[in-house]
Amino acid sequence: MKGWIERLLGWYFRRESLPYWCLLALDSIIVYICGVFVFWVFNRTGVTLDERFALLHTMLVYMVISWIGFRMYSTYSGIVRYSSFNDLMRVAYCAMQSTIIALVYSYIMNNIFGLHKWAILSQAETITMGLLSMLLMWLVRILIKTLYEVMISDTRAKRVLVYGALSGGVGIAKNINTQKPRKFILRGFISHDDKTRNLRVMGRKVYSINDDLADVVKKERIEAVLVSPLRVDEFRNNQEIQDVLIGAGCKIYMTQPAKEASIKDGHLSDEEVSGMQMKEVSVEDLLPRQQIHVDMKSIAEQIVGKRVLITGSAGSIGAEIVRQVASFGPAKMMLIDQAETPQHDIRLMMRRDFPNVEAEAVVTSISRRTRMEGVFSSFRPQYVFHAAAYKHVPMMEDNPSEAVMNNIYGTKIIADMSVKYGVEKFVMISTDKAVNPTNVMGCSKRICEIYVQSLNRELMKERLYDRTKGKTATQFVTTRFGNVLGSNGSVIPLFKEQIKNGGPVTVTDERIVRFFMLIPEACKLVLEAGTKGNGGEIFVFDMGKPVRIADLAKRMIALSGAKNVKIEYTGLREGEKLYEEVLNEQEGTKPTFHEKIRIAEVREYDYNEVCKQIDDLIEISTHYDNMATVKKMKEIVPEYKSNNSVYEQLDVK
Repeated sequence: MKGWIERLLGWYFRRESLPYWCLLALDSIIVYICGVFVFWVFNRTGVTLDERFALLHTMLVYMVISWIGFRMYSTYSGIVRYSSFNDLMRVAYCAMQSTIIALVYSYIMNNIFGLHKWAILSQAETITMGLLSMLLMWLVRILIKTLYEVMISDTRAKRVLVYGALSGGVGIAKNINTQKPRKFILRGFISHDDKTRNLRVMGRKVYSINDDLADVVKKERIEAVLVSPLRVDEFRNNQEIQDVLIGAGCKIYMTQPAKEASIKDGHLSDEEVSGMQMKEVSVEDLLPRQQIHVDMKSIAEQIVGKRVLITGSAGSIGAEIVRQVASFGPAKMMLIDQAETPQHDIRLMMRRDFPNVEAEAVVTSISRRTRMEGVFSSFRPQYVFHAAAYKHVPMMEDNPSEAVMNNIYGTKIIADMSVKYGVEKFVMISTDKAVNPTNVMGCSKRICEIYVQSLNRELMKERLYDRTKGKTATQFVTTRFGNVLGSNGSVIPLFKEQIKNGGPVTVTDERIVRFFMLIPEACKLVLEAGTKGNGGEIFVFDMGKPVRIADLAKRMIALSGAKNVKIEYTGLREGEKLYEEVLNEQEGTKPTFHEKIRIAEVREYDYNEVCKQIDDLIEISTHYDNMATVKKMKEIVPEYKSNNSVYEQLDVK
């Protein structure tokens, strides 16, 4: 029986199965039946039978009168299953107009022409008929809409609240109401504005963020919260309400527009709303941060038509720089990385997504001087983005010689080749771990910063400028920022895997905090700093609010829905800090062209002395004597103090 009903409703609700004349005929029949019913109520059966022909004539005329209203207000042209308040109001206007015309017609026929049989209904009967027909037409539309919603509903649909009760939230609510099969059942709205508390939108109650939302979730059996696109930043930065909802067992969904929405004056167009999809959020989506706006047009003007070389192109940062640079239309791209499989993936990505950009992917190490000489001499890059580096702190603590050879010697080779072959701009990716380093990796990156800064200073000091050949000195720019979300080997993928396996989730220390930034945002800032820098700067990024890693782990466990997953504190790893820094405590900053980018004022070094120190370090590292290598690194960077490491003994005076 149920299957037969579903097939019937499925046929009925097909767009082609209910042409407009069917609804017109149905409304006409309603008018006719209401007239007959009202006359019978007022006059009873005997009179109704005696006046049946006069009643027939009158109702045929009233049906024609109602057609005028149907036509003027297009009550039959909408899709009934999507009926809205506006559709019901059109029906009401039509009924009122038809009633007024019918009253005028009745007065003329009875008092002027004396044709009682063509207008047998009294004024009271006519008005009652108009009201009853309006109510029945409303009822039909509401019933059809309800049947449709029941038909498309899924027993697995989640009961949800929409965060945001204004235009964005209403748009999302309308969108989910038309899904087939239905994934969400709207139970109410959450508003940031107390003035809207206890109001009703689309027939559902509006709750305030100051209400006891945990109790609301429990009473309404809410399973998820859908965040309006106009309220994403507000929701992301309100960790208190996140904790309440997640703690109450709610899933969080955010909108994923089919195309990037252009939000103007706090509103979304109907096209943008209809193209939105809901995506269950990951912990990255909920980390507090402000949206970063970058002048992409000015970056494109700098890179379009240029030859661009990118090292570390297969890494998390390097790969995103590849994608963003390729979108600006460079003349050619040279991509260098020593990881074969990821580099192969980058080559396939370029062929698939940027077939019009000429790009060569090379598998090699930046520490091979002869190979780099050949690459630079043949490719002649104009821009170099240097992202290649060993970055894992524990690995470099065990392999300091490799950190020296790849990070320091490799950077020196790329920087020297950039000067030799006339690169316009060299942009190096550094790290917050270079500030007051406590580990080999951070110190190696600080030495890289020192080298490229001193090299830039030397070039400027010598005024290396040949006007006759149109050559200028290479400008060396350094960008320094913290952790990026979802990068290879970062804590979030590790936690996900541990939660998937049932735990425990390992956190080194309950107090440890880190800064986080999205990879695309970080790379946009790198490109803006790199293209707008004048050379010699170390640009530091505003990473927003630091995040306690223990809280991050707890939130990931809650979002996953996993039960009995414990957090285990393992103790700080070798060289690990409790708090990362982006600036040395002796350093100040200066503002720049972007509110999220500042210039670090750091100590200046003599180029010749730096070269001698680095050459000595490289020579020492070839003997793979870890203590000797790290001792020399500490001489170059006196603020490098080892933490929780075997090299702490070198800090004892």
